[in-house]
Amino acid sequence: MRFRYLLLIILPLLIVLGSCGKKCNDEKQVNIDDSIIQKFLSEKGIAAQKHSSGIYYQILSQGSGNIAYSANTSITAKYTGRLLDGKIFDNGRGEAITFKLGGVITGWQIGIPLIQKGGKIRLIIPSGLAYGCDGRDEIPKNAVLDFDVELVNVTN
Repeated sequence: MRFRYLLLIILPLLIVLGSCGKKCNDEKQVNIDDSIIQKFLSEKGIAAQKHSSGIYYQILSQGSGNIAYSANTSITAKYTGRLLDGKIFDNGRGEAITFKLGGVITGWQIGIPLIQKGGKIRLIIPSGLAYGCDGRDEIPKNAVLDFDVELVNVTN
């Protein structure tokens, strides 16, 4: 009986410690993603700027306003998320969806504040600033993501 309790305590600890060594966003993957993105932009003729974070973006329309973004900023957006092969993995069912900025992937947290309400932006997000080495649902591990985002509303 004592062994069973000890196992119940130690096993979860071993699982947690074992997962700590897993590196999702190492320098090698950052470089791989950047090469993939540059090739994609070149092949598609997309004139995007590189942010210091590693995302690439193309502001299609700046929008208007002077919102100072924070993690608690509420954003309402229409968007389409694609893999680089063009496969759509999410489009909010064609409807505007409301999120807290702090609750979205890091690439959005960096890219969305580059525009204001009514603005449109294209974000090419390296895997480490998206779903990383784990992936999610239809998104494979280490996938670079391509988003078109229209910022319908922003409130603090």
